[in-house]
Amino acid sequence: QVHLVESGGGTVQAGGSLRLSCVASGRAFTFSNYGMGWFRQGPGKEREFVSAITWSGGTKFYADSVKDRFFISRDNAKNTAYLEMNSLRPEDTAVYYCAADLWGVGYAESEKYDFWGQGTQVTVGS
Repeated sequence: QVHLVESGGGTVQAGGSLRLSCVASGRAFTFSNYGMGWFRQGPGKEREFVSAITWSGGTKFYADSVKDRFFISRDNAKNTAYLEMNSLRPEDTAVYYCAADLWGVGYAESEKYDFWGQGTQVTVGS
């Protein structure tokens, strides 16, 4: 079992920045074997893909809506994935979730992920 805990959410004004963290843990768990993804669910909306990074960290993927504003990274020594969010917009308001997929190659489909965090709220004021 893998346990994921997100943090770093909050309320910011449009144009501001936040950095989300996702710390992973578990018995017999090797973080570097897992692809990591970030998804979000805005009010009244379905959950959508935001970004993903492969288990090797060599390739990163972004939704068009966040490209060049959001940046995903990982620190395997800290069992942590990050999502740096810049130039935030009101439409970025959502609960942000991280997810882990064994040997993941950066899927955008949520069903590909095996483990999920509880989410962290991001609110962007206009």
